[in-house]
Amino acid sequence: MNEPTTRPWTRPHDWAEVVIGVVVALSPLWMTTDNTAMWTLVVLGALVALDGLASLAMPGMVYGEGIQIVLGALLFISPWVMGYADFMGASWTAWIGGVLTVVAGAAAMPIAQATHKMAGQH
Repeated sequence: MNEPTTRPWTRPHDWAEVVIGVVVALSPLWMTTDNTAMWTLVVLGALVALDGLASLAMPGMVYGEGIQIVLGALLFISPWVMGYADFMGASWTAWIGGVLTVVAGAAAMPIAQATHKMAGQH
């Protein structure tokens, strides 16, 4: 049985993670930031996108979804931790991107676990 969610490059949750990461990483191009905010958004956005691509390539990689949840939480708290909460556009990008990343990672977790179990049965 080879359902669409078990094949590489077909899981919508992981595609969402890639899109979220790319939008966050590129967001300093269209909003006012300082150096700290810019690099925080670029680095965390790139990590979210890269982990989403890794999850797309290897659908049974359960820990990849856990990493997404951690990255989403880090993105959410980054305006306060990195001190750029005064830049409202950058802050809202981090907060919304962080929440969406956590939700996408959590939603993909059961699918990744099922795919991992199926791979172990072969």
